[in-house]
Amino acid sequence: MSTKEHLIIFDTTLRDGEQSPGASMTRDEKVRIAKALEKLRVDVIEAGFPMASPGDFEAVKAVAEAVKDSRVCGLARALDADIDRAGEALKGANAGRIHTFIATSPIHMEKKLRMTPDQVVAQAVHAVKRARQYTDDVEFSPEDAGRSEIDFLCRVLEAVIAAGARTVNIPDTVGYNIPDQFGNLIGQLRERLPNADQAVFSVHCHNDLGLAVANSLAAVRQGARQVECTINGLGERAGNAALEEVVMAVRTRQDLFECDSRLDTTQIMNCSRLVSGITGFAVQPNKAVVGANAFAHESGIHQDGVLKHRETYEIMRAQDVGWSQNRMVLGKHSGRNAFRARLQDLGVVLASEEELNAAFARFKDLADRKHEIFDEDLQALVTDATLDAANERVKLVSLRVCSETGERPQADVVLAVDGVERTGRASGGGPVDATFRAIESIVESASVLKLYSVNAITSGTDAQGEVTVRLEKGGRIVNGQGADTDIVIASAKAYINACNKILQPAERAHPQTGDV
Repeated sequence: MSTKEHLIIFDTTLRDGEQSPGASMTRDEKVRIAKALEKLRVDVIEAGFPMASPGDFEAVKAVAEAVKDSRVCGLARALDADIDRAGEALKGANAGRIHTFIATSPIHMEKKLRMTPDQVVAQAVHAVKRARQYTDDVEFSPEDAGRSEIDFLCRVLEAVIAAGARTVNIPDTVGYNIPDQFGNLIGQLRERLPNADQAVFSVHCHNDLGLAVANSLAAVRQGARQVECTINGLGERAGNAALEEVVMAVRTRQDLFECDSRLDTTQIMNCSRLVSGITGFAVQPNKAVVGANAFAHESGIHQDGVLKHRETYEIMRAQDVGWSQNRMVLGKHSGRNAFRARLQDLGVVLASEEELNAAFARFKDLADRKHEIFDEDLQALVTDATLDAANERVKLVSLRVCSETGERPQADVVLAVDGVERTGRASGGGPVDATFRAIESIVESASVLKLYSVNAITSGTDAQGEVTVRLEKGGRIVNGQGADTDIVIASAKAYINACNKILQPAERAHPQTGDV
């Protein structure tokens, strides 16, 4: 690292990643992820869009106050009210950044903004100057830069750098570019701007054509020194550049890159599991770096080669990104201090003794039902406890399901709704269908089931099942999660969790008010 330039990792899981339909996070969930990103040693954490809603403002404020070692960023359109709101949210940050943006492509300026190029330049400069009143660390993005005219990009970027922007981010907002084209764009901008040396060049690539990581790496090869990315590639539409892929590509191919990140890559798996558990977006088995099959070998030729010499078929070490076979050796006789210490090792810090007690009680219950407890079980256990704490209107009291060959399954459920117990009964095409119908007969959410997904958290027939349910009502989409060794109970928990969200008034606008 002594001779390598620093590649700044800007994580936008909490902002752009949250724009995935159904991936909205609560304030406490954002703080949990932010603390894990801090442990990963991410340089900049984009915590949200403070102007989007009071809830988003409070979430950015909470992250800014909780994180000390990473820089915390808030997004703002090039509008006075947005910038002022971001400045207010970041007041408590140890190190804060305002990220402001305005569109620069012909189609966006004409159809969306209805502004002339001269007006866009003036607004961009004004926004940067106003943001500088709150912090010296201001980032500017020309939205849809990937489809903007390079002469106009040069004009805008030169002006905002002169106004005080210390990072200029080039977003491929709609994932339109291909690697050599995007890399050349970065190279030309750095060449043509007379004040290019006064700012860090950044990139923010979307994955609509599956090229987000490739485009980001091409840009780094052309001198970009900040990459904006998300854990697991989370993001709206097809997602963003995956942090773990960018970081490990640069780290693995140091023969080609003149820079490297400062991340503690052994924390990657913890972050991946945490984000997956909180959002309900499962990681596909063949996902690079963090997928379950990423370091698995089934071919006899491959197995033979790896046994003889690992590097015959593995270009990275599994343990370097946090994969391990370490089992949770605590059992039902273990104490709270050992339990707390293991959670801290996983980057999980509970806010109060009450939360610790609740999680510990769940652990004891799980230890009675499951022979071996893995780290993944603990992540799911804490997430499950957080879901219950966050949504109090509807709770599962009991569930009885009868399913036998040749008979239509039937479910009897007892729920506590606003503290009052109510019973429901329904039959269905299967035990899960019957359970959902029974719950719906009580809750009457009038929502539409858009997704039902089951994932085994660990191996073995006694593994916890993690269920994700996605509901839609009136254009509003929410995810619900639940985990249990009984998959039907896990399904009920997930459906109830989603119903609680649907039944609550939407305190936050969807963060897709603006995008880069």
